[in-house]
Amino acid sequence: MVEIGVRSSISMETTCGALLKELEHIWTDIGESEAEKDRMLLELEMECMQVYRRKVEESTKVRAKLHQSLMAKEAEFTALVASLGEHNAYLQKEKRLALRDQLAYVTPLLEDLKVEKDERIKQFADVGSKIEKIEKEIFGYSHQSESLTSSSSVDEHDLSIRKLNEYQAQLRNLQKEKSERLHRVLEYVNEVRSLCGILGEDFVRTVDEVHPSLHDPSPAKSTNISDSTLEGLARTIQKFKTEKKIRTQKLQETAKKLLELWNLMDSSQEERSQFERVVKTLGASNVTQSGILALETIEKTEAEVERLRKLKASRMKELVMKRRMELEEICREAHIEPDTSTAQEKSCAMIDSGLVDPSELVTNIEAQIVKAKEEFRTRKDIMDRINKWQVACAEEMWLEEYNQDDSRYNAGRGSHLNLKRAEKARVTVSKIPAIVETLISRTCAWEDERNMPFLYDGVRLVSILEEYRLTRLQKEEEKRRERDHKKLQNLILTEKELKYGSKPTPKRSTSFNRKANVHYANGNGFMTPSPRRVSVGGGTPELLTPRSCSGRQNSYFRENRRLTIAPLNFVAISKEDTLSTFTSVSGSERSSPPHC
Repeated sequence: MVEIGVRSSISMETTCGALLKELEHIWTDIGESEAEKDRMLLELEMECMQVYRRKVEESTKVRAKLHQSLMAKEAEFTALVASLGEHNAYLQKEKRLALRDQLAYVTPLLEDLKVEKDERIKQFADVGSKIEKIEKEIFGYSHQSESLTSSSSVDEHDLSIRKLNEYQAQLRNLQKEKSERLHRVLEYVNEVRSLCGILGEDFVRTVDEVHPSLHDPSPAKSTNISDSTLEGLARTIQKFKTEKKIRTQKLQETAKKLLELWNLMDSSQEERSQFERVVKTLGASNVTQSGILALETIEKTEAEVERLRKLKASRMKELVMKRRMELEEICREAHIEPDTSTAQEKSCAMIDSGLVDPSELVTNIEAQIVKAKEEFRTRKDIMDRINKWQVACAEEMWLEEYNQDDSRYNAGRGSHLNLKRAEKARVTVSKIPAIVETLISRTCAWEDERNMPFLYDGVRLVSILEEYRLTRLQKEEEKRRERDHKKLQNLILTEKELKYGSKPTPKRSTSFNRKANVHYANGNGFMTPSPRRVSVGGGTPELLTPRSCSGRQNSYFRENRRLTIAPLNFVAISKEDTLSTFTSVSGSERSSPPHC
């Protein structure tokens, strides 16, 4: 190019010189003066200078423009590298290259960075739109986040991978928070649904007041998880829990009153079945049955309580009498005296006169029933032993009457059963002294433990037992004297027979044989003979007869249910039976009686 330029310059100089010579030749032919020639040559040089100057200026402008463009692209390249964080990308400058070459080198690199910047902006915009969507769900659509929320707010001065990673981390945190909030919202909604079911409230209307999306989630309308929604659900749950506590307390109090009225009035199972669910809430710390705390259920229960209260007023007198009869029955079984302050006649008079509230009277009688049951429980062991003693006494009476039967050894229908029973009765009768001694010791222990006498139908049991034991000893002594007297009579009769000879024995009377026939009336082939009433005297202590004892025990009890300790009848007892019985009894009773 230098050679071409040199040739062009030489050719131009040759052409210009030839033209100048031709111009001078023309001026000569014209006859121009030297001064005119110099003037015109000067003008020609000035014109050439202007043309050169104009060309230089134009070239200078082009060079400046190229330089400016190159600097702008280099600055843009540097800015893109800085914004994208591409520290590895750099621009190599070759000072030897012309401006156009340098510009041609920078332009494709700059275009590549612009494309990368556009891609990076799209990534930021995508992450930003997701962040914006989640932030709107969390903080509400009126909330303006300071973070990146749309593509228009992308900071193009910092599009580095580090910044993109920060936004992506922010997105992941928001997604995690969204998941946690959604889980909490679902828990709250389920709890609200459960409470609405228990309280009988409308679930849809309740959650709709918090946010409509809670009961009707759809793809186009996701569940709202904002702070206001969580706070609204929390307030609703707290309100329902407070209401549940109030209603539970109210329902349990009503159920308690209902149960008391049921027990008081002996309501039928059919009447109770309608409110069994309500009564089951008594004592429950957490009520979970569906609809059990609905206002309708509580109002219905209160109405039933009010109905029973009105019915109670008309039936209270009957209930008082029924509870009093129950108390008397318990006292009768325990052989204790019932409290006279609530006697039937007195209770009826007090109710009719209005001096006492029937409910208080029933409560008082029920307290007496509880006390009587407790006393019956503490007396049960001794009462069982009293029953055992009475059964043994009844067997003793039967054995006495059996021994008086002269035809008891005759072979007949059912006689072998009577013989077996007599053997068992002798064993039972032989245990009577031990039973009495044990009963006295147990009774004394009971009295020492409670520092009070053990009364049997108003009479101290130990006194009755001591009297019985003393009477039994007296009867044994009488029995011994009778036996000695009989031996003496037999001895005198034997001496007379030896002196005067024996006499024919008279026939025995058959009157007792006819009487013995009644022994075969029951299903076992024999019948217990009816006991004969024997009395010791007016000063003998008395006891109530338990209704469970059979009729053969009533020789110890009068018609007014009081037990009389009567001496045993030992008349007409055979020698062998009398001797064996006396030996077993007297041997166990020779010891001194215990003292309480």
